[in-house]
Amino acid sequence: MLRWLIGGGREPQGLAEKSPLQTIGEEQTQNPYTELLVLKAHHDIVRFLVQLDEYRFASAGDDGIVVVWNAQTGEKLLELNGHTQKITALITFPSLEACEEKNQLILTTSADRTVILWDCDTGRQVRKVSCFQSTIKNYFFHTYLQSFDLIFRLVAPTEESLEWDILEIKRLLDHQDNILSLVNVNDVSFVTGSHVGEMIIWDILDWTVQARECSFWDPSPQLDTQQEIKLCQKPDDISVHHFTWDKENVFAAVGRGLYVYNLHMKRVIACQKSAHDSNVLHIAKLPNRQLISCSEDGSVRIWELREKQQLAAEPVPTGFFNMWGFGRVNKQASQPVKKQQENSPPCSLELIGDLIGHSSSVEMFLYFEDHGLVTCSADHLIILWKNGERESGLRSLKLFQKLEENGDLYLAV
Repeated sequence: MLRWLIGGGREPQGLAEKSPLQTIGEEQTQNPYTELLVLKAHHDIVRFLVQLDEYRFASAGDDGIVVVWNAQTGEKLLELNGHTQKITALITFPSLEACEEKNQLILTTSADRTVILWDCDTGRQVRKVSCFQSTIKNYFFHTYLQSFDLIFRLVAPTEESLEWDILEIKRLLDHQDNILSLVNVNDVSFVTGSHVGEMIIWDILDWTVQARECSFWDPSPQLDTQQEIKLCQKPDDISVHHFTWDKENVFAAVGRGLYVYNLHMKRVIACQKSAHDSNVLHIAKLPNRQLISCSEDGSVRIWELREKQQLAAEPVPTGFFNMWGFGRVNKQASQPVKKQQENSPPCSLELIGDLIGHSSSVEMFLYFEDHGLVTCSADHLIILWKNGERESGLRSLKLFQKLEENGDLYLAV
């Protein structure tokens, strides 16, 4: 035990112990992304991507510039220059009815203590605010901005006031440590995650706590091992780095692992504690119960949420042996099995695809239903991952169209 306490030896039994990293071979039959296109425009770490519409996206990072791209062709459409230091957030901001501007807007915040609202159709700066006293790191939901434990409202121009404004609304003081991630779950709720592995679901109208989850690293905690768990867990192993969601679940990137929290059951229903070799930085929900994650280890992985087949508990014997007490022993032995089944997650996350292309940490990604996957990295690159079968079909269609235009396509009689 002493050897384990100073960093070696065994770890606590149960769900708190480390799991081996899942691997997948070269035959990835369920992975459609077999082609890639590398995009170069940034000269520092690319940390942020945001989808503008069905065929455009924007990227930003430590070089302080924003680049607008065509998601199908990889063509660079615009380069937006206005910040003097690294960009700390990139957010879409749809055009409002009260504004004269009807084009697609994006909001950027920077270490230069400024916030800029851009027209990404023209590249023009709509508004620039430079009155902040410190670096801004924020997330966006509805018309609110969040900076660690502060909630701000972004006020659009009106007939009385022609300028944008940012007002402090609320301080969130229920977390035990810094808030690292925030996401809007639905019209009435949002969820936050902290550095110490704490998740809180909030009411978006009155800011009250609806639910709290404090044990992502151990979905079925045991009271007698809590002290041991604390000794073996490092802060980075339990930090909630990112969230995504659907109508039923919140998907959390916690340390190197992935966790699925069911909103109705208010419990973790699936986990993959060693999804990557390093911290998971970004996750996204795909159709067909699939999930994508990327990590500091430079990998991008595709997962599928599957229901487990629960094993029936061993039946208790009856009759002659039960009269002499033999059945009592078996009944007692079956109780831990039944309890373990009740406490264990009812679903699992299975690895179905592994995308290797970046040489450094993959910061985040975007999913386009028609154009594939977009990833950005600390290697200064952006990669478009394409569905190989779909791209092959498109190339064949273009070839036939070209042959038909040139009169070189003849149907055999």
